[in-house]
Amino acid sequence: MRVSVIGGSVPPESAREQAFEVGKLLGEGGHEVICGGGSGVMEAVCRGAREFESQTIGILPGADRSNANEYVTTPIATGMGNARNALVVLNGDAAIAIDGSTGTLSEIGLALDYGRPVAGLDTHDIEGVEHVESPTAALEHVESAVSL
Repeated sequence: MRVSVIGGSVPPESAREQAFEVGKLLGEGGHEVICGGGSGVMEAVCRGAREFESQTIGILPGADRSNANEYVTTPIATGMGNARNALVVLNGDAAIAIDGSTGTLSEIGLALDYGRPVAGLDTHDIEGVEHVESPTAALEHVESAVSL
C-alpha cells in the first residue's frame, strides 16, 4: 500500500517523533511512503521508513529534485508550488496527517475529496478524519480502511 504522510515542515519535536514512528511502522509493514519530500514531518517519516528500506517518494513543490530530503528514494520535481499537494494525496491509497498548518489542511481536504481514508495525529479537527492517539492506531486505521 502507498500511504501519503502529510504534515508541517517546521513541526514541534513531538510531531517529528510521531512521524518517525509512523515511518518505521509503514516501512516494517512493507508500505511505501508518499510525502512532500521536504523537512519536518516529511523528513522524519522518510527517515523512519528507510530504516526498513521502504520506498519513499517525495513530490516536491519546486523544479529541482535535489531539494528533496536525504531520505527520499524517489524525488519528483513538479514546479507546481502548493498545487502539488493534490498529487501527494492522489498517489496514496490513504493518508496520515500529523500536526500541520494550512498546507496540511489543504491536503486533508483533497484526500477526503478523493475518497482517501485519513488518520489524524494532533492535526486539524475535520469531519471525515479519524483522529487517533498513536502512530500504531494511525497505521491500523489506514490498513483497515484500504483493501490490501
